[in-house]
Amino acid sequence: MIKQISILFLALISTTAYAQKNKKNILPYLHIDQAVNAISTVMIHDVVNPPAASRYYAYITLGAYNLVSLNNKQIIPVGNFIKSYTQDNQISIPADKYDYRIAAMYCILETGKQMLPSGFMLQDDEDKYVALLKENGVTEDVIKQSIAAAMEMTGKVINYSKSDNYNKLSGRLRYSPIKGGKNWFPTPPMYMEAVEPNWKTIRPMFIDSSNQFVPIRPAVFSTDSTSDFYKEAYAVYKISKNLSTEQIMIANFWDCNPFAVTTSGHMMIGFKKISPGGHWMNIVGIAVKKAGLSFDKSIQVATLVAMTEMDAFISCWDEKYRSNGIRPETYINKYIDIKWVPMLQTPPFPEYPSGHAVLSNSSAGVLSYLLGDNFAYTDDSEIPYGVGPRDFKSFKQAAEEASLSRFYGGIHFNDAIVNGNQQGRDVVAAVIKKLKTAGINYLGK
Repeated sequence: MIKQISILFLALISTTAYAQKNKKNILPYLHIDQAVNAISTVMIHDVVNPPAASRYYAYITLGAYNLVSLNNKQIIPVGNFIKSYTQDNQISIPADKYDYRIAAMYCILETGKQMLPSGFMLQDDEDKYVALLKENGVTEDVIKQSIAAAMEMTGKVINYSKSDNYNKLSGRLRYSPIKGGKNWFPTPPMYMEAVEPNWKTIRPMFIDSSNQFVPIRPAVFSTDSTSDFYKEAYAVYKISKNLSTEQIMIANFWDCNPFAVTTSGHMMIGFKKISPGGHWMNIVGIAVKKAGLSFDKSIQVATLVAMTEMDAFISCWDEKYRSNGIRPETYINKYIDIKWVPMLQTPPFPEYPSGHAVLSNSSAGVLSYLLGDNFAYTDDSEIPYGVGPRDFKSFKQAAEEASLSRFYGGIHFNDAIVNGNQQGRDVVAAVIKKLKTAGINYLGK
């Protein structure tokens, strides 16, 4: 029996994650990474699960986007491409009385403060932000009016978020795992219950429904050593015995498991990590700085990626609990090697398809559309966890590596990766179609 669970908080987001030099002279209080980092840090503290994290990022950036679009007519209003968004974005503060960029920054913090379980922690970040404004000569009146504008917009976003069915999740039928056969079952060391089994009921942003892009069926479950399913499992087992140094590095770099723990006797130590969506939000910060985008365009990119992430998880989770697929660890322990342990800790939800595959291909797709197909960058998001940095020639190369990392890590069969990649591409194709229709195109130079 576990007598003690000790949580070791090793998860401060590295300030270097967004430290690549910006080609534009952005004012010191208008770096969006500062606000997004603060949000990510609280989510890590709260051990927010991957689907929920994507939802928070979407709403937390939405208010900032609205404030920018109100004041910059080149930024297309959200209502033009998100059909469920019918909010009146007008605020009572006259435009010449506040700085909409300051309001947007503060709105990110305030929305997180009101939505996150430990949002109260962001009060300190808000106070530090106000102090930074004063240090840089922003007048008391502009600060006051900008905060008032941010508070108004936060209220509108919170109101919109309340209609997405999230508040109904706790009232839905509790998920009960089915032991045996093809079905997912909790895995060691924590044997946690399934994460967000009803996430498909959350209202999406761009896509029409959670089941709009159902991937092809996974390999048919079988214990026959000549079957496709057994071969899928044996491939995971075989590569785990022969991983190269580079493959181990890749698996660790993209681990992004908020639930990771290690055991020591009767003690379990939790290593809090950034979520998969949080990693891609870090990449957004790196990319907009390297591209030298204006504050307004940076907010636009961050919000569009966050909304795409939200839809990617809704689509992925719809299939996860339809297939309810067994994890490699469970299958291999029962039918191949009872002592086998995957390199990475198995996440607490069904196997098919790979969430990393769906998310990464969706995120990379929208980033490629907005910033270009051959956007090279250095990703140092995982430095706080002792991994990286890694260089990529494009967002799509990063997505391919992120997907494959799950095979190296021993937590996904190959078909979950291949078909998850396609599901992610399908999701982002729908996103891009709506962006094009709304008039949102390439934002780089």
